[in-house]
Amino acid sequence: MTKTFNGLIALLLLCIAAPVIAQGNASMDAGTAMAAAMSAEASETESRQEFRSLDQDVQSLKKEVLDLNRDLFLLEEELLFPANSQVAFFISMDVGEYFELDSVNIKIDGKEVANYLYTEREADALIRGGVHRVHMANLKTGDHELVAIFTGKGPHVRDYRRGATMTFDKGIGAKYLELEITDRVKKQQPEFVIKEWE
Repeated sequence: MTKTFNGLIALLLLCIAAPVIAQGNASMDAGTAMAAAMSAEASETESRQEFRSLDQDVQSLKKEVLDLNRDLFLLEEELLFPANSQVAFFISMDVGEYFELDSVNIKIDGKEVANYLYTEREADALIRGGVHRVHMANLKTGDHELVAIFTGKGPHVRDYRRGATMTFDKGIGAKYLELEITDRVKKQQPEFVIKEWE
């Protein structure tokens, strides 16, 4: 009977102690879980900071690459087209009611140097006031002949091909020439003018 009684007491103690042990384990598990959650949160915050830092580094690197690219482009322009021998040709349009530009062909001293075919979007940009650098070259000092041939649609949507010629003196320093297409309202015809920029 003593054995049975001792067994019952042990069973009773086990029944009473089990919830206490479980509660202790639960509070221990809750503490462990809270510590793990705090650790995970700290780790996540650290990861975010590292990501922000990495993102800032990437953005800074992009800016440096763009600045370097711009500097290299300017250096290339200076080396390929020194200011003392540089000549640039630009196309512009004023109004554009009597002429829709398709292409332009430029010859210097009888040699073809540029032939450009315009998209509808580019032609619209010119009509809205844009200026297109169609060609850049190096020329020796002295007199040179420029011939520009414009092709497009003229009045009444007819094919139109017209040229403009100019002799210009290339001195020391850069020279800029503008090939301008304007409307001559009285004659209802386009006019092609070559101007030197000062």
